[in-house]
Amino acid sequence: MVVPFILLVLCFAAWGAAANMTDPLVKVFSKIFTMSSVQSALVQFSYYGAYFCLAIPAAYINKRFSYKTGVLTGLGMAAMGAFMFYPASQAMTYGFFLAALFVLAGGLSILETSANPYVMGMGNQQSATRRLNLAQSFNPVGTNIGVFLAATLILPSLNIASSDERAAMSAEQLTQVIKAELDAVMVPYVGMACVLVLIWLAIAFTKTPNFCKQKKVSKHVDFRATFKRLFKNTHYRFGVIAQFFNVAAQTCVWTFTIQYVMEALDTNEVTGGTFLQYSMITFLFSRFVMTWLMGFIRPAKLLMATSVIATLLCLYMVQMPTISGVWALVCISACLSLMFPTIYAISLHGLGDDAKLGAAGLVMAILGGAIVPVVQAVFIDTFSVAFSYIVPAGCFIIVAGYAAFDLKTKIRTFNNVAPC
Repeated sequence: MVVPFILLVLCFAAWGAAANMTDPLVKVFSKIFTMSSVQSALVQFSYYGAYFCLAIPAAYINKRFSYKTGVLTGLGMAAMGAFMFYPASQAMTYGFFLAALFVLAGGLSILETSANPYVMGMGNQQSATRRLNLAQSFNPVGTNIGVFLAATLILPSLNIASSDERAAMSAEQLTQVIKAELDAVMVPYVGMACVLVLIWLAIAFTKTPNFCKQKKVSKHVDFRATFKRLFKNTHYRFGVIAQFFNVAAQTCVWTFTIQYVMEALDTNEVTGGTFLQYSMITFLFSRFVMTWLMGFIRPAKLLMATSVIATLLCLYMVQMPTISGVWALVCISACLSLMFPTIYAISLHGLGDDAKLGAAGLVMAILGGAIVPVVQAVFIDTFSVAFSYIVPAGCFIIVAGYAAFDLKTKIRTFNNVAPC
């Protein structure tokens, strides 16, 4: 059981690297293709929109076959999307990159829909929430790698020419500049594709237990009946809403970190990328701390506290777009560290076999990362980057509401029924 768990942990790190290597692309593409914040935010719309579209097919794969099949399908599709960055860099069109991101994220959607409940089913039911948080603790390891790759391979390779200077270039000069920048974007993604292929091979040739077979669970897929049961479950339904706004807040906070730092400190993209790296390091260490604290404090109480603190930090950033506001932005990552796996685990409490489709619903909620950043981008273009952080503040308030609801219903999230 140890080896399969370690291989799944590698998957958690892999999609963390992919997601957070994508965050800086919003700023990168806005400069390369000279676009507005709203246009460049389509990067996140394409990425998280794919999560929404592929979650239900992933649930079908898990129900009809196994979690291992789902993991392998997701890894294969993600590798294909990452390899697509090479022809996209040759075509030098924004739409091709968005298509590559969609395929990559679609694979990661299947991977995440399969891996999260798979981990929860690996072992004692009473420790399912902590086990998922432990596995998710390695997701920030990947996020740090992703941000590091972007900060060292992509951002420094951007030409310093402004949009006005680019407009004054000849067509041949501009093409050479854009080609060099897009080649820098392509390299880390193709490297990631090779890593995903290696993980795929390791999992494919590792014997893993089939928990559903052990528990003699039917493979018949009755979507209609399951959806009805899930929709009537208020706790689950509210959990999906909370996850939507949690992912929205996380994406908003990290996507526009570089812009906030540049505006607050009057600096460049490289410095902004450095502070994004600080945020990821904070996220990494905080995830392990939060997992340890769950041994003493009920997860919903921690969720409540961190979401309230994150709201206050966002409001402070709006009022103080200075170095102190930048450090407040970094601190928000500590609050974000426990939110996704905790909402995920307590939302699936007691669902049993319905957790397969339930997991898909929670992954589909990642659509929040596609929609809300576009709203924040409108605030940026209309007002300022600092004022736009009122958007994630509102999202954190909704997450706090879900934590309060869970505490009120007195559901003991330490005693999860692990999904098959």
